[in-house]
Amino acid sequence: MNIVLMGYRGCGKTTVGRIVAEKLRRPFFDTDAMIQERSGKTIREIVTDGGWEVFRSLERSAVDELAGREGCIIALGGGAVLDKENVKMLKENGIFVWLTADGATIAWRLKNDRVSNDQRPSLSGMDTGVEIEIVLREREPVYRAVADRIIDTTGRSAAEVAAEIIMEQKQERKEYVR
Repeated sequence: MNIVLMGYRGCGKTTVGRIVAEKLRRPFFDTDAMIQERSGKTIREIVTDGGWEVFRSLERSAVDELAGREGCIIALGGGAVLDKENVKMLKENGIFVWLTADGATIAWRLKNDRVSNDQRPSLSGMDTGVEIEIVLREREPVYRAVADRIIDTTGRSAAEVAAEIIMEQKQERKEYVR
């Protein structure tokens, strides 16, 4: 069973995912990183050159590949679950963990993440705080419908969030064995 981390940018999917993978000795994959590595372009460049449709197509290919794997920790791009086919493929062999944070926390994290800001385009062209509020409002029903678990990362370190995921995973295994 894979652990699939989803949520908005800046909620800790990649950072938490790496910690969980290391502690559980499982492979870690970040779909955004896979796309950038394979294309040789940043997400910003992909979107600028071909639009969001091209990026979403590349994302679907990465998800398709990962859905067939077993025992992985997967960090999805924030919009990956908007594609029902992505969700369907990953649900067959995965537990979805929605990492959340309040808008102010997300804005602060994004402001302080230069690499992410340089590589990822704005979703709307609006002010970051306004964009976060609007996009979260649009995506929240989808995130909620897909999530098997919800973890609020506001005011918590990545290590604390990872420890919660690991604890839940171990508890789930014990219940499954009974």
